[in-house]
Amino acid sequence: MREEATAFVPGHITGFFSAHPDDDPTKAGSRGAGLTLTDGVTVTVRPAPAAESSTEILLEDRETESGFTPVSVEPVETVLETLAVSARVEVETDLPLGAGFGTSGAMALGAALAANRVFDRKLSENELVTIAHGAEVQAGTGLGDVVAQARGGIPIRLEPGAPASNLLDGIPARARVEYVSFGDLSTPDVLSGDTDELSAAGKQALSRVVEEPTLASFIFASRAFAREAELLTPDVLEALEDVAAVDGQASMAMLGNTVFALGTGLSDAGYDPSVCATHPAGALLE
Repeated sequence: MREEATAFVPGHITGFFSAHPDDDPTKAGSRGAGLTLTDGVTVTVRPAPAAESSTEILLEDRETESGFTPVSVEPVETVLETLAVSARVEVETDLPLGAGFGTSGAMALGAALAANRVFDRKLSENELVTIAHGAEVQAGTGLGDVVAQARGGIPIRLEPGAPASNLLDGIPARARVEYVSFGDLSTPDVLSGDTDELSAAGKQALSRVVEEPTLASFIFASRAFAREAELLTPDVLEALEDVAAVDGQASMAMLGNTVFALGTGLSDAGYDPSVCATHPAGALLE
């Protein structure tokens, strides 16, 4: 057993998706495409103190004296239960929570990778990704972030589910990414509702990007999906119109009240965005 291990997991913005439920959470998931980000989530795992022997999840909070605040993150808890470990998990991120950046999936995957090393569980990457993906699907917090974050780059999810059933491709490019978040949206509320129209729009968007796997095609398909799936919020719609007015390329992050742009679209439109880039690699142990 090690004293600690730390994993970095890139953030993930989904541009479009179709939902594919299954009774087996490792087979359920989504098809779609997105961007992984150099802005991400750092997860450090240590064995739980012997006197406590229970898992504790702490989120970085610079305003508290200790620097961390206890939180409940169901996918992380499920991952650790599956690995049969009790741990102290510290999560650090500058990404806004619940805003379409895949933070819950990142926490689950980071916890799986780091706990596997700390507790010497000897599981493979695909096994750990499967555990984290299944945990997130069970929690209703996401359908495809984990497999995308494990791959990195600009992943195209051609089949749903964990690695055993999932088929991934990608757009061979890198890009500067800007984003502005106007708040959160409830992923469980959207995913638990009727997703037929959403999925139909997602399948159409995927066909376009598979036929032409470029950044231009991706951002166009993402914008069309957001409109056709009727997910645009007033804040997002206004920002998209502002970016279009300066000939920029932008769309909505799924599922969050967030706009992302390639290049300098949001800056050119007068916003003060966070700036990062697509991440060239997937999740990794530090």
